[in-house]
Amino acid sequence: MGLERETRQECCSAPGTLQKFVDDLFETLFSTVHRGSALPLAIKYMFDFLDEQADKHGIHDTDVRHTWKSNCLPLRFWSSITDACLSVVAQTFMDSCSTSEHRLGKDSPSNKLLYAKDIPNYKSWVERYYADINRLPAISDQDMNAYLAEQARLHSTEFNMLSALNEIYSYVSKYSEEITAALEQDEQAKKQRLAYKVEQLIGAMSLES
Repeated sequence: MGLERETRQECCSAPGTLQKFVDDLFETLFSTVHRGSALPLAIKYMFDFLDEQADKHGIHDTDVRHTWKSNCLPLRFWSSITDACLSVVAQTFMDSCSTSEHRLGKDSPSNKLLYAKDIPNYKSWVERYYADINRLPAISDQDMNAYLAEQARLHSTEFNMLSALNEIYSYVSKYSEEITAALEQDEQAKKQRLAYKVEQLIGAMSLES
């Protein structure tokens, strides 16, 4: 019991040592200004796309839009990076991006307790971040395409294109029916015959495998 109590006391004192680093991390990730570099165009473009899809499908619940953005960026990307070595910070990420009330009890795990008092503040940072991005000027398709082309040129030697394409194909193949059905309902996709092209691609890849 004594060792357990001492260990818990050490765990509870650890946040004070790391507080500034965690605060700096959150402020860098959930800010459009205090970043050290400009907000990537892709983030603004993606968030606008999610808002457009919500409008298109009559989804006006702000919690849904918030959750979409959280699942696309902080929880899918940043949380995965931190989870490997900083499970406590990763848990704080998840709690901060949640729209649910943060409730704790005597049986709550220690990785939820350590930054419990800071969660409301971090939640406000996340909400402000999404709101700030929403107010930024929209990114045109042309600007986004130019940006992606430039990024591809700059990092052409750093990534394996075939490996990336294979990952995309695995996803497309798994959800081929849903993707094809969605493309057949979209006017722009129908003009470009994207559903047919997806079917042709899957058929060709199936033959090769």
